[in-house]
Amino acid sequence: MMIRFAIVPLLLALNFSLCKKHETVSQNPQPAGASSPASGASTAGGSPGVAPVAASPKITKPVVDQTAQTIIFCYHLLVDKVRYPGTEITPAAFEAQMKELKDRGITVIPMQDLLAWKRGEKNIPPRCAVISFDDGWKSQYEVAWPIMKKFGYPFTMFIYTEGVRGGSLGGGGAITWEQLADMRDNGIDIEAHSATHQDLREGHTITLASPGGKKTRTKLTGPQYEQWVQNEVVGSKELLERRLGIKVNCFAVPFGNYNEHVKELARNAGYEAMFTVYGQPITFTSPLDSLGRYAIEANKPKVFADAVKMIGTSTGGAAAVAEVGAKDLASQPADGATVRTALPLIKANLSGIGQIEPGSVQMRVSGLGVVPANYDPKTGTVSYQVTQKLREKSCSVFVSAKSAGKKVETHWTFGIEEGAAAPPAATTPTPKR
Repeated sequence: MMIRFAIVPLLLALNFSLCKKHETVSQNPQPAGASSPASGASTAGGSPGVAPVAASPKITKPVVDQTAQTIIFCYHLLVDKVRYPGTEITPAAFEAQMKELKDRGITVIPMQDLLAWKRGEKNIPPRCAVISFDDGWKSQYEVAWPIMKKFGYPFTMFIYTEGVRGGSLGGGGAITWEQLADMRDNGIDIEAHSATHQDLREGHTITLASPGGKKTRTKLTGPQYEQWVQNEVVGSKELLERRLGIKVNCFAVPFGNYNEHVKELARNAGYEAMFTVYGQPITFTSPLDSLGRYAIEANKPKVFADAVKMIGTSTGGAAAVAEVGAKDLASQPADGATVRTALPLIKANLSGIGQIEPGSVQMRVSGLGVVPANYDPKTGTVSYQVTQKLREKSCSVFVSAKSAGKKVETHWTFGIEEGAAAPPAATTPTPKR
């Protein structure tokens, strides 16, 4: 009896050993005829009889030129007779601007190339531009597109979905879904510009359209606002992707008015980049959630001229100027922020850059030029109190200085709330941007 009980554990142990052996073979199958490692072979770790594991190839990103710069232009309607100069331009003027880019040697690149460069995946020319059209007008399809074809320029369409023909805001001058599909099929980049093109911040007055067509002006807060803004930011993206079978990764903010909550919604929705109408040169360090575009208006030709001049004197392709991101300088007003005064205090902390040569600090403000800014070496803060009311809805600030014999630059753009800016010499009603 004792012998029988002693044999049972031995049989179980033998069976378990055979199972483990079979499992090892199954996990490391070897085809018939394949040679096994020599009995004395060892791995790098010194274990004999174990075949070495091949190291996986390293995937490295290309080295991109981080000193390159680009500018982004924003156009709206092309019309023969300008009635609303804030958003309209004649075909002749538009074509002349496209020709000027070519004559100046400024390469027009696709928006997606710009984003690939920002990701560090590919290079862009040292001096280049991106062209975009907002809203979705049929003149962009019928007039602008043929001109772009003439020059071989790529471009991006930012569409607000209720403005497409058939939508609640799609009138006779609106683009159609069929025209958008034609552009898509010919390689045109189509991106989102909200659903109804309104201020996306909570508590601001918006217009709601009822199923019967009646429009009501109201202010939304709480859950009602969240439902509405979700459709504006996320719903518009999903509709474009569903109707056109595309991937949307860019969002142009209506009027350039937004806040951190809208940014968070956009990031969570899968947008890679957000765009405003606060024009500024785009650098490798420019934040992707506030890329400024130059809005071209018929009554302000200087906007185009200044943008071209700025990129024309860019240090792209050279290493003489180090670009510093504004977010690292605690700039005030912050990049992408909107202020309620046309006489703001502008300042930035340069202490993070290194040892600054005090006499080298210079500040330029759009619309004012070089301003008499004060620099405090003890705190590293450069500041300027604006004394002349800013006239535009956006303001770009450029600060340069020398540190360790090398020039460093930074720039940022903020908005000025409507009504706060000084009134222009002549006011003309304008359609939506």
